[in-house]
Amino acid sequence: MNNMPTVWITGASQGIGEALSLEYASQGYHVYASARSTGSLHALAQHATQLKGEITPLPLDITDSSAVNIALHSIDTPIDIAILNAGTHRPQSAVGFQCEDLRQLMELNLLGTGNCLEHLIPIMLQQTKGQIAIVASLAGYRGLPDASGYGATKAALINLAESLKLDLENQGIDIRIINPGFVKTPLTDKNTFPMPDLMNADSAAKSIRKGLQGKQFEVRFPWRFATVMGFLRWLPASLYFPWVRIMTGKGK
Repeated sequence: MNNMPTVWITGASQGIGEALSLEYASQGYHVYASARSTGSLHALAQHATQLKGEITPLPLDITDSSAVNIALHSIDTPIDIAILNAGTHRPQSAVGFQCEDLRQLMELNLLGTGNCLEHLIPIMLQQTKGQIAIVASLAGYRGLPDASGYGATKAALINLAESLKLDLENQGIDIRIINPGFVKTPLTDKNTFPMPDLMNADSAAKSIRKGLQGKQFEVRFPWRFATVMGFLRWLPASLYFPWVRIMTGKGK
């Protein structure tokens, strides 16, 4: 099994990260699965015992830079793919806006990903190859109601990935951005509004794996919702804001 390709996945204890870990293990990868919940990771590894690959729990909190460094250097084989998926969502209305909520979202979604990149990029530069995929969201395209903090972190991740691609594409490192729409996870289960084209985590994981095998910089899904959001991304503000108010029932 030492010759299996290796993938490191953060946020692997639930949702998309959990489904990704099982998807890659089913394809014969050695998955290093990271999250804060040690028990969930060990349960995940047990689910993979009948698959072609294997899952090794690698517990860590990505907001702890030292822990990320130690975890990455415990992987004793080249890292072929890293999927930086860890993150969270917290609805945040402008009424009662709290900077602390924004700070916590930034700390995990953006700076936690930054901790991973800080220690991962030198490893891949030394390998002279590897793929890094950053999970953002279609919510990072434009501002949406009650998503000022979450959307800001995802927009920042999209910009970050674009910059990294320009800096690293001639260094043998393949940078990708993943922009999912609504995926049924413990986070989206808390939503109280309609979620167009809601898809399950297993389907999302398959879309991600297949997308990362292709050549496109951005992997986005589901197709219909992603196409609509892509169109709205380029609408002038004079058209965009009225459309969003109508579709979400926010304002007049």
